Order: sequence, then C-alpha cells, then structure tokens
Amino acid sequence: MLRSFACMLAMFLAFVAPAEQSVNPGINRAYENADFDRWQGIFERDGREVWDRRDDIIRHLRLRPGQRIADVGAGTGFFSMLMAEAVGPEGRVYAVDITPSFVAETEQRAKNQGLNHVVGIVNDPHSTRLPVDSVDLVFISDTYHHFEYPQSTLRSIYEALTPAGDLVVIDFIRIPGFSSPWVLNHVRAGEPEVIAEIEAAGFSLVERLDFMRTQYYLRFSKR
Repeated sequence: MLRSFACMLAMFLAFVAPAEQSVNPGINRAYENADFDRWQGIFERDGREVWDRRDDIIRHLRLRPGQRIADVGAGTGFFSMLMAEAVGPEGRVYAVDITPSFVAETEQRAKNQGLNHVVGIVNDPHSTRLPVDSVDLVFISDTYHHFEYPQSTLRSIYEALTPAGDLVVIDFIRIPGFSSPWVLNHVRAGEPEVIAEIEAAGFSLVERLDFMRTQYYLRFSKR
C-alpha cells in the first residue's frame, strides 16, 4: 500500500514539475543545415587552442584499448578519430552531435580511415541519446556552453556512463578582463558555475589540469 502511494506521488510530482527552460535559446541556430567543409576550416585550424593541443588532450584522457568513449558535440570529428585510434578496433567511439551533416561526414571520415568502430548519433537539445550504461568516458570539448538544457543533458550523460565512468569537460575560461569579448558574449557560464551544475547532476570533480592558456580541463567521476 505504501509502495503504491509512493509510486503515485512520484508520478504526480514528475507531472507537475516545471519543464526545464532553455538557458540560451538559439545558441545552436548556426549549426542548422551546417556546411561541413566550412566548419571543418573553422574547427581544425592552427590557433584554435583545442586543435593545437589535441595530442596533449588525448594523452591526458588516458584512454585504453577496448574502452567505449562518447565524444559529445563531436563537430567535424577530429577528436573522434584520435580517440578511435587510441581505443583500437575492440573499443568504440560514439560521435554525438546535434547537426546531422556533422555526424554523417564524421562516420564517412572514419570509414575512409578504416576506423569502423566510430558510431554516429544525432542527439537533441535535451539528451545525448546514448544508450544506458554504454560508455566508460564522456568527452565534451567547447560544447558545454552549447547545452540549451544542461540538467536534462547531464542526466542523459549520467545514465549513459558505467558506474565507474568519467566525464571530461573542456571549455573557455570566462573572466572579465582576461577573456576575449567573444567569450564574454558567447559563453554563458564561467568555470565555477559549470562545476556547480555538473556536481549537482551527480558528479564529483576529481581532476583539474592547467595546461591551456584560455581553456580549462575538468575531469569528474560519477557518484
């Protein structure tokens, strides 16, 4: 009887709970019907810090053969390619992006390189659409500030990770007087706010690396 009442109460609360509001409406509008070649020239260029430091970033991820990785906000897929090489054919890399052309081109790019263990997923603003318990590591580079609905997206990441899974987030340092005007106008939250949001979603900060000038590297474990 008490169990039935508890179930009914949970269903009622879920029904009446207010829907999560977008924290940045329209932030992803530029990626609708995006041209892959154009964005590849923007994402994969010298001077972009995550591109210049991509080998260092992969080294800090400490990937192992056989791991299952999700590159969330994979964009043109250059990190997905590097991860696929690191985990080997016995592993798997999910290239997750909200832009269908990015996902299709990344899958084709992987096939052209013989990396048949790269699987594309077109996600939506509320979810990564990753299967439950499907990955050992979720990697988010320059994409967290593009989450329109961070609570629900983080919930889907939490569910997708194995119990011992980790979440790595790289994003822009946002400090007035230090950060560029573009960052201050485009990136909605600084590092403290990002950490607070992710920890509220059930994660614990376990590592912070300071090897980039304009960006931070955070690693969280699943509580």
